[in-house]
Amino acid sequence: MILEPVIQLRSENSQADLRSNRSPEARLDEAIGLSAAINLDIVHSGVVRINNPKPATLFGEGKVAELAGIVASEDLDLVVIDHPLSPVQQRNLERRLKTKVIDRTGLILEIFGDRARTKEGKLQVDLAHLTWQKSRLVRSWTHLERQRGGAGFMGGPGETQIEADRRQIQERIIALQKQLESVRRTRELHRKKRKKIPQPVVALVGYTNAGKSTLFNHLTESEVFAKDLLFATLDPTLRKITLPHGREIILSDTVGFISDLPTHLVAAFRATLEEVLEADLILHVRDISHPDTDAQAEDVQKTLEELGVDALTGAPIIEVWNKIDLLDKDYRAKLLLEEQGEGPVALSAVTGEGIDHLSARVDSFMARHDDILSVRLPVAEGALIAKLYQMAEVLERSDGEEYVTAEVRVSDKQRGPFRDLFGKFAFDPSEERTDTRPSGF
Repeated sequence: MILEPVIQLRSENSQADLRSNRSPEARLDEAIGLSAAINLDIVHSGVVRINNPKPATLFGEGKVAELAGIVASEDLDLVVIDHPLSPVQQRNLERRLKTKVIDRTGLILEIFGDRARTKEGKLQVDLAHLTWQKSRLVRSWTHLERQRGGAGFMGGPGETQIEADRRQIQERIIALQKQLESVRRTRELHRKKRKKIPQPVVALVGYTNAGKSTLFNHLTESEVFAKDLLFATLDPTLRKITLPHGREIILSDTVGFISDLPTHLVAAFRATLEEVLEADLILHVRDISHPDTDAQAEDVQKTLEELGVDALTGAPIIEVWNKIDLLDKDYRAKLLLEEQGEGPVALSAVTGEGIDHLSARVDSFMARHDDILSVRLPVAEGALIAKLYQMAEVLERSDGEEYVTAEVRVSDKQRGPFRDLFGKFAFDPSEERTDTRPSGF
């Protein structure tokens, strides 16, 4: 059973106000989609309006009794409450409904645990789950009495079992944090290596199920798992791709974002999402066919701000309006007509419509600070000529008896190293030259 509580309070700080950017029915549909992502068989679902939330059970006595009757008659094994539950509320509902109860955070953790494939992903899921579980330790089991300390009859009362459990969980959390710090350092080393071959990094971000992985596969010709499921992709993936003018970039696919994602979950996956922080360009992929696309875009923006990516200090963001194949023909034609300039790029990652325009847009963005130079190298300098192709994009080349002359595009990142190595061989092609010998600049 899946329930979507709607807290009907007029206070500005109420949870209803915090979740008012989308309709209760849309939130229920998303909760059903989350449940379907781990193959739950949904027997009953509905929106429950609450005028006066109860601290002990969230729902009123009458509603709890009604839910207990549904659970008993349908023989349900699980009740999902798409709303944060306090540990006490969760325990009391399980007692009254006589079945397992989880809230939105618990459901997302179940999905993350099912999706994690790499060692890093599993570590992050374990950390997030333990951090959440630590707050759930309430006196709901009989084994939580005090353990006797010392030996024989002389020992004092010692610590309670709940304190021992909490201590063990904290020790495990510290161990996982150390392992993830090791992963973070390894990622940092990889990033430093990439900076030495300074290929720009483009990160795909977006709401879960916006089509990031399908777009990633289309651009990279890869076969990363992509399916019409929430959180189909959890572990980050990086691939090298070549843009229309020959420039190579690294494309990064990240975990999808979602509304009401708890802070400790964002913190647990920070190591993965650091790829976004290091990106030169961010592509915000939106499911433009979804009725709540604007609300989803807001949630992505909030998560990016939590990570430290904002309009002033973060990488530039290009919006990608995906799934235009699901729109009616007139609206799709209107989007494609209006996408000129610096606005969003409309495309379909499934059909490929608009993909070429996105590649050209990224290529144009990467070239905005490039230098166009001419280089004249002695024919005998074979290693240097090979290095030229590694450090710059060769636009035009002519071979003479003594010299190879090339017009090259040098990226902003490579400007310094290129000047150090090729400075004495490069010249501005606009300058008049009467000799054929190279001169420095």
